[in-house]
Amino acid sequence: MKFNLVDQILEREENRIVTIKQVSQAEEYLADHFPTFPILPGVMMLEAMVQAASALCSESGSRMVLGEVKAVKYGAMVRPGDRLQIEVHKMKRLENGSMQCKGTGTVLRNDASETETAVAGRFTIRPVQMS
Repeated sequence: MKFNLVDQILEREENRIVTIKQVSQAEEYLADHFPTFPILPGVMMLEAMVQAASALCSESGSRMVLGEVKAVKYGAMVRPGDRLQIEVHKMKRLENGSMQCKGTGTVLRNDASETETAVAGRFTIRPVQMS
């Protein structure tokens, strides 16, 4: 399955990107997570950070995938109607073409003026390796 978790790029600099994912009730994975209390799964929040990092770090259309995760923490729940704002910073390029990144996902709710951190952590993305 292919999920597009970057709906819009808000800002893009050489070493930083900010994206938005609008979470709607129509997201098929919400039907099972959880049927009476739908929330965006943590793995999808992490994937949103990976997709934002890939948009930032990909060179000439090369595909980047998750290589390693370190120190990821989850906080606020993201529900249908909320927006997940992802900010990723490129930290270091490794010799093998991988990129170390740091990211944060913040929940933007329509009914609140305050924001809450939903996910934050460090991770490495790497070029796809076809064997």
